[in-house]
Amino acid sequence: MTRQRSLFTAAAAVAASTIVLVGCSSGAGGGGDGAAVELDYWVWDANQQPGYEECVAAFTEANPGISVKTTQYGWDDYWSTLTAGLVSGDGPDVFVNHLSYYPGLAAKGQLLAIDDAVEAEDVDLAIYREGLAELWVGQDDKRYGLPKDYDTVAVFANSEMLESAGVTKEQLDAAEWNPEDGGTWEQIIASLTVDTNGVHGNEPGFDKDSIAVYGLGLNASGGGNGQTEWSQYAFSNDWTHTDENPWGEEFNYGDPEFVETIGWFQSLAEKGYMPTFQIASSGIGQIDAYGAGKYAMVTEGSWNTRAYVGLEGVTTAIAPVPAGPNGERASMFNGLADSVAATTAHPEEAKQLAVFLASKECQDITAAKGIAFPAVESSADISREAFADAGIDTAPFEVPIEEGSTYLAPVAENWAELQAIMGPAMDAILSLQADASTLVEANEQVNDLFR
Repeated sequence: MTRQRSLFTAAAAVAASTIVLVGCSSGAGGGGDGAAVELDYWVWDANQQPGYEECVAAFTEANPGISVKTTQYGWDDYWSTLTAGLVSGDGPDVFVNHLSYYPGLAAKGQLLAIDDAVEAEDVDLAIYREGLAELWVGQDDKRYGLPKDYDTVAVFANSEMLESAGVTKEQLDAAEWNPEDGGTWEQIIASLTVDTNGVHGNEPGFDKDSIAVYGLGLNASGGGNGQTEWSQYAFSNDWTHTDENPWGEEFNYGDPEFVETIGWFQSLAEKGYMPTFQIASSGIGQIDAYGAGKYAMVTEGSWNTRAYVGLEGVTTAIAPVPAGPNGERASMFNGLADSVAATTAHPEEAKQLAVFLASKECQDITAAKGIAFPAVESSADISREAFADAGIDTAPFEVPIEEGSTYLAPVAENWAELQAIMGPAMDAILSLQADASTLVEANEQVNDLFR
């Protein structure tokens, strides 16, 4: 989101929709001649946008002197457009932010701290799931967001393809992997892979160069984050992104545990069980490819559950990620928040909006949509009920939390610069154009950013 939220389908890769919610009086002031204050609010997740918009409507109803224009960009365009806007002054007043990106924006003076608004609104930080609120306090001890949700990763699998390959849900739930032979997880992936002659990946005569169905899909290369692509494997092989998190300054992409993990992950593409990066990025997103029957399984974030379960003609089973060499079914644990741009002409009102969007009132609204897991603990039951009413079992996403095997998304400065190194490095590896051993050199370049 990588929430790396790269869930996002190709249809959401451009500014997809804009809604303007306008108040009818000038209670907040700021425009002269009775004009309302207008705030621009940017989001990236089309799936969560309806919930965000209901929250904005509740906010403008309570603050009739403020109007809010909400604009959605897909993940790939979001950060480039935001970066340019924050420099030019044409960006939003308030925007959805990511744990890996906010430190760099704060260090460049592009965010406003919201401590004064948090104090003015008497926000009780204890309402949030443990550990989330602290992550949005920068190294300068200033707060740049309040948590609005959290997420983990699980496996989505085509139930009919599982049955056809003779794989039971129980076997999928109990899957384990290792970097030597891939374990039962790779066996399952192989059995689900089918070439254009109908031969499965675990059968004689399988043609790895002519694939009809890949056993495991690929969203992207994962860059330096790998949230839904490879992080679960690396974590369960006793690896972490940095020496400490948050605020690590020594990255571990060159560690033997990581190199062997990515080497194994690359081998899935070499064997024809998983698409290469070129195939995965050829214009059809992971969700659409899965829906079209091109992928039998994917590893994906909880925020995309509705997108997969709602696909026409596909029955989807959800399972925990496979256990690794250390016995853990590990997952990245991530959360979002709304931040205020330093370029806003209305800092007071913008901070009000950011704080409201993290409130229990707003999170009760978004939880009822059954899209993401709310950061406010008391809103969790609403979310569970919404998912249950839709016939969706979200228990696999909770497994890493219950088992204590979650790992934070990396929180560090220089993330954009890091991605400029790790993005091409991982692209090349998963394009089968470079060996995993090249990660040692890439890691040296990354760590030079912090010296």
